[in-house]
Amino acid sequence: MPSDPPDLPPAAPPVTPPVVPVAVPPMPVRPPAVPAPSRPDAAAPAPVIEPLFTSAPGLNWAVPPLAPVPPAPLPPAADPRTSAELPPTARDLELIRTSLAVVEPVADRATAHFYALVFLGHPEIRALFPAAMDVQRDRLFRALLMAARGAGDPEGLRTQLRALGCVHRRYGTLTGHYGPVGECLVATLARYTGSRWTAETELAWRRVYRLVSSIMIEAAEEDARSSPPWWQGEVVAHERRTPDVAVLTVRPDQAYPYRAGQYTSLETPWWPRVWRHYSFASAPRSDGLLTFHVKAVPAGWVSNALVHRAAPGDVLRLGPAAGGMTLDHADGADLLLVGGGTGIAPLRALVEEAAGYGAAGRSVELLYGARRAGELYELDGLRELARRHRWLSVRPVLSGPGAGTAESAAAGLLAGELPEAVARFGPWTGRTACLAGPPAMVRRTSGVLLRAGLPAERIRHDLAAR
Repeated sequence: MPSDPPDLPPAAPPVTPPVVPVAVPPMPVRPPAVPAPSRPDAAAPAPVIEPLFTSAPGLNWAVPPLAPVPPAPLPPAADPRTSAELPPTARDLELIRTSLAVVEPVADRATAHFYALVFLGHPEIRALFPAAMDVQRDRLFRALLMAARGAGDPEGLRTQLRALGCVHRRYGTLTGHYGPVGECLVATLARYTGSRWTAETELAWRRVYRLVSSIMIEAAEEDARSSPPWWQGEVVAHERRTPDVAVLTVRPDQAYPYRAGQYTSLETPWWPRVWRHYSFASAPRSDGLLTFHVKAVPAGWVSNALVHRAAPGDVLRLGPAAGGMTLDHADGADLLLVGGGTGIAPLRALVEEAAGYGAAGRSVELLYGARRAGELYELDGLRELARRHRWLSVRPVLSGPGAGTAESAAAGLLAGELPEAVARFGPWTGRTACLAGPPAMVRRTSGVLLRAGLPAERIRHDLAAR
């Protein structure tokens, strides 16, 4: 018989690792200060701007902090007489236009190559962009090309670039990021310009990029002295008005300055670094709360998250207020407000602000359109405002199923598209028009008003800025 196997030592009992409690920081008394980034030519390294969201109460998502990048100024040309630090010349602008004409037909491939250079050579910059690049992939590259194209209009360019520099603060852009991005831009242009790329062309692009980056850096540093790169806002109310439209009320973590008619950019915890524009739906309130109307659109990452997923207690991030569709109360001109769908949000805010100023003797005509009667979700509130203020007239317009029926007529709903309704109820001479809603509607309505003789400076919308 085979011998018995030797005795084996008993197995060691499993070891349960100790439970380490998670340290929860106390609620901050006030938001952390935002240091101003240093100039690229300063001796000290650029300070790290602490993101406000790391200490937000009720925080429901976390994004790893960005690694600081030391300033990397663009290398000047060897010959001081042709230094890249000099302003662009007329010859430089001619070379820029020529090379742009060569690159634009292959802009998609050039964009992909540009980001490959940036992310492979400088992986720390990858954290500034969303995980999925299909939405915002070409924005930076095309913005750089736009800026180069406008270098011949210094004042107009400065206005655009200052706004762009402030906006990039919300992404976490630091002064040191501009140098590497500029080098990757030059390398991309050299590859896709081919035989047209010369030392003179490269110098022209370096001069233009230095001009562009210096304006953006200056604006960002100035903005950092008075405001954070973003605000945090806690959702305190979420009301579904239709199956795909929600009204969100948000409490910012500190004072948030804006004007009725403006908009902001929102980022959700579910899609980090993906920002979308939404208009304020109320004039500034004494309690500091902000209101937004959001419609979930097909394949809309942020809009679907805000409508179908957001709930009280969730924390959003807000960029600074932007947009020029605001009222000049010293003007006192009568107003024409035309809004389609959730485009009614900034127009309602304008009505509230006009009411707060006593309307200054002006009359306000508001045309509010939708395809179906159920989509006129703000109509009851607007009619209540019209009952309280005789200077306000509200005309609801229905363009889809049910338009023109006896039932809709009895409900006071006009039939037709908004642009046609605007043409039908004119003239609008002497008025200031504010338009908001689907881009096609805004463009058509603007064309109707221009053909009717309303000057372009009297027609306000924010399509170009978005």
